[in-house]
Amino acid sequence: MENLTHLGKPSSLPQSPEEAVLDRVPNPHPDTMFVARFTQPEFTSLCPVTAQPDFAHLMIDYIPNKWMVESKSLKVYLNSFRNHQAFHEACTVDIGKRLTDLMEPHWFRIGGYWYPRGGMPIDVFWQYGTAPDGVWIPEQGVAGYRGRG
Repeated sequence: MENLTHLGKPSSLPQSPEEAVLDRVPNPHPDTMFVARFTQPEFTSLCPVTAQPDFAHLMIDYIPNKWMVESKSLKVYLNSFRNHQAFHEACTVDIGKRLTDLMEPHWFRIGGYWYPRGGMPIDVFWQYGTAPDGVWIPEQGVAGYRGRG
């Protein structure tokens, strides 16, 4: 196992997502196709124009290959966006790209279900790879915004 930055150690919140360290751990079942899911229902970042807080419900699904993301490092990384100014699309896709670069999974998807800004909710979806046949991939199941028609 690689040296882990966070697991079993005190962790402080990085000043930015770029400074955050993501750890990976070996997949205990590299011969088996399975989906791992992380849900972050209280994700926050800042609007790049007004610096006001933006809120989202993130759903991250992936089929690991040799590596998986270590969950504490993922929590610290996601929380590092609290003081980060970026548009919804940038936050969602940046997270997806950083995680796929780290893990090199068989398949990955992220759904960013953002709460309304200016009265309009914005949902952002990004996917890496094609899901192998025969793997059960559940729906993300995030309820639509109540104000949607």
